[in-house]
Order: sequence, then C-alpha cells, then structure tokens
Amino acid sequence: MKKIIAVLTGAGMSAESGLSTFRDAGGLWEGHDVMQVASPEGWADDMDLVLEFYNQRRRQLIKAQPNAGHIALTQLEELFDVTIITQNVDDLHERAGCRHVIHLHGELLKARSTRYADLVYPWSKDILRGNLCERGAQLRPHIVWFGESVPMMDEAVRVVSKADLVLVIGTSMQVYPAAGLVYYAPPEADIYYIDPRPQINTELAMRLNLKVIRKTAGEGVPQLVDSLLRHTGLEM
Repeated sequence: MKKIIAVLTGAGMSAESGLSTFRDAGGLWEGHDVMQVASPEGWADDMDLVLEFYNQRRRQLIKAQPNAGHIALTQLEELFDVTIITQNVDDLHERAGCRHVIHLHGELLKARSTRYADLVYPWSKDILRGNLCERGAQLRPHIVWFGESVPMMDEAVRVVSKADLVLVIGTSMQVYPAAGLVYYAPPEADIYYIDPRPQINTELAMRLNLKVIRKTAGEGVPQLVDSLLRHTGLEM
C-alpha cells in the first residue's frame, strides 16, 4: 500500500512563477485593503472594483508557468499517494501534472453564480457586469472570501489526518482555518516545512519529527523530492 503524502502549499509555492502573493507587509492586496476585494461586503460595495481586481489576477495567471517546485511534486506520484492541498487559487499544480488537488480558497479560472452556489463554470476570460449564470444571476469569481465558509476543509482534514508525510511549502501558516491543518497530522507523521523565512510557533516547534528547509519552493522542493525518491529506491 502506498504511503500517503499531504502537501500543503501557499503563496510562496507560486511566487517563482511570477505570481503576486497579493498581500504585502502592510496588509494590502495590490494597493487595496483586503476587505475591499476579498469579502462579501467589498463585493456589495463595489462589484466593478472586485471584478477588475480578479480579472487582472486571471490575466497574469494565464501567462504564468509552473516552476521547478510544482513539477518536482508530480514525481512523488510514482511511489506515493499524493494530495495537494493548496491555499492558492491558481492552476499551476494541475498544469504541472498533479492529479489530486484540493483548492481551499477557490479557483481563479472558474466563475460561479452569486445566487446558486452549485453553478460553477470554467472561466479564462474577464468576468464582467452582466455575465449571468444559466438562471439569470450575476457571476462572481469562484474564490472563498473572508467571512465565507471553506467548503473543502473537511476533505483536507481527512487527507492530513491519514498522512504518513506532510509537506508544508511556501506558507506562513498564519491564515486560519488553513493554518490549523498541519495539527491534524498523526503524531508519527514526518513534517517537512519548506520556506526561506519559516514562521514556527511553539506548538509546531514541539513536533520532534519536524524538519525545516530554509529555501524557496523552486529550490527546496526538488531537493526534498529527490531525497525522498532516493530513500525509496527511485531516482528522478
């Protein structure tokens, strides 16, 4: 039976693909207060601003390419049961070839109905005022905004709770509920934390099987994957 690997990825996973991490040190996203562009209240106040914000992100994503970190993770699927659990809204894991990806915060290349949550559509162009679902309601970005529930959280918890190995890549682990996922890992599971500036709180530091790799995703992930494959007898 294949060992289970749960991979938790954040903004640092895609930074080397040229994608903005959105939020800067001042808490702004591309110059906007986060609540202006990532909350139901912001949508109600200025729908056109929110649409244009995500339209710009979508145009940027279409031009981006998976980096060495994304591609390296696909190699693990040869020997392990791998599930990517990402806070990112891009599709770079899928484009790299990863087969099992859970998007906690939604997907930028999809649109959904503002009234009927089950109506979700592939969407690679701009979303405009007047773009309607088949039942006549305005479309919005298929993004989980602040204050909204995270529909895929239960599935993510299920995966992590059964993992033999947990990889945490490019995330500060400060944004909840996603930040709490690592604590569902079994006590015996090895945890690898890859980030050039890891933020390790006391609870995480107490994990005796925590291994920290202070490198970017593009550099640290290929090295770790190579080590794991060599350890199990398969070289990249």
